[in-house]
Amino acid sequence: MYKIVAKRVVAPNIYLMDVEAPRVAKSSYPGQFVIVKMDEKGERIPLTICDIDKERGTITIVFQTMGASTKRMAEYEAGDCFADFVGPLGQPSELVHEDIEELKKKKIIFVAGGVGAAPVYPQVKWLHEHGVQADVIVGCKSKDMLILEDEMKAVAGNLFVATDDGSYGYKGFVTDLLKEKVEDEKMGYDLVIAIGPMIMMKFVAKYTKEQGIQTIVSLNPIMVDGTGMCGACRVTIGDEVKFACVDGPEFDGHLVDFDESMRRQTLYKTEEGKKLLEFEEGDTHHHGGCGCGGDK
Repeated sequence: MYKIVAKRVVAPNIYLMDVEAPRVAKSSYPGQFVIVKMDEKGERIPLTICDIDKERGTITIVFQTMGASTKRMAEYEAGDCFADFVGPLGQPSELVHEDIEELKKKKIIFVAGGVGAAPVYPQVKWLHEHGVQADVIVGCKSKDMLILEDEMKAVAGNLFVATDDGSYGYKGFVTDLLKEKVEDEKMGYDLVIAIGPMIMMKFVAKYTKEQGIQTIVSLNPIMVDGTGMCGACRVTIGDEVKFACVDGPEFDGHLVDFDESMRRQTLYKTEEGKKLLEFEEGDTHHHGGCGCGGDK
């Protein structure tokens, strides 16, 4: 069993939990995710890692109540336990494999949409701890939906906030604010990392491709099973078929077929749609699984 040691509401219907999972914490890096099950018969819920405390042996997760399982999870309190907390899964952020001195020469900006701020935070924090400063754009519908602002301010070079309704910071979409910052001669970004809704990442990547700026996106929004077995996160990257949960979740944003992925997301919501995808994709529909031993 995996104890919840802390819980707080960070925005309407968005919750943060610190979960005691020492072996997961010991092996985790920014960019990876975990699978949570509330009980033996519960749904498998993939959630990106928001923070890692290796000394305390805890992993921080952030989730938004979308369906029955996440609404039930929101009822859990500190002291309650999850039946399963498996991870780390997926590949770490490419940043953790790069030479630190080379990273220091780059001008990096992250673009986070909504709860995408949660997986952005550990990457920015990791860079900050290694002496690399990165700017961050966080977008949300309104000020009350903004999450992790103070935490992000503590580790980001510059934090820029965009709200759809103009209730806080820049009024407009993150893509518009990104254009403004890129076109500012003093900024000169070399790398953009975008995490958030698929449509947001699509238009960020479209713009940065026009500008010739290297771009990484995280396809965690399309994951369902989290092990490659369900076929939900099958995605075309350039001319290759990949699975976001085992090969990613991060990929070259300029190579992702966003239109195909968003169509698959829509179809996967119905049984008829799942069958259609299996028929269309044949042997490439599924992956062989993750081979993860979890925390046990």
